[in-house]
Amino acid sequence: MHSTSVLILVGILGVALGTLLAFLAVRTRSGEHNSQELEARLHEANKKLEDFQLQVNEHFDQTSQLVQNLTESYREVHEYLANSAMRLSSQDIGRQMLEAGSGKLSENEEALKSVSPPRDWAPKEPGAKGTLSEDFGLDKEPQEGAETASNR
Repeated sequence: MHSTSVLILVGILGVALGTLLAFLAVRTRSGEHNSQELEARLHEANKKLEDFQLQVNEHFDQTSQLVQNLTESYREVHEYLANSAMRLSSQDIGRQMLEAGSGKLSENEEALKSVSPPRDWAPKEPGAKGTLSEDFGLDKEPQEGAETASNR
């Protein structure tokens, strides 16, 4: 009986050890599978990022080309209008249009620089209240004409 119980005990230990080894083997394989899956996802994300960066570069290249074309078209239209103005009107008007296209101001550039913006106040005498003052134009003593107008 002693040998039978030892045989049963060894069998149980063998099954437990086999189960443990099988569990560890499956877990190791799934860990390898997870790391391979993570590497694949990382590689895919890097590829998407590179594609996006390429699209952004292409976008800015095309935008730059379109703006350059727009600038060239504007210059051609301006030259056409200036040439037409020179042919169809006086030489002075055509010359002014050409100068405006080159970024120059008119002949009286210095006169334009000396122009001051309009003021939003009226000049006042020293010691007098300005027009933006709350009591501007209000006298402390009413005038005679104002009394007779208010009494009527």
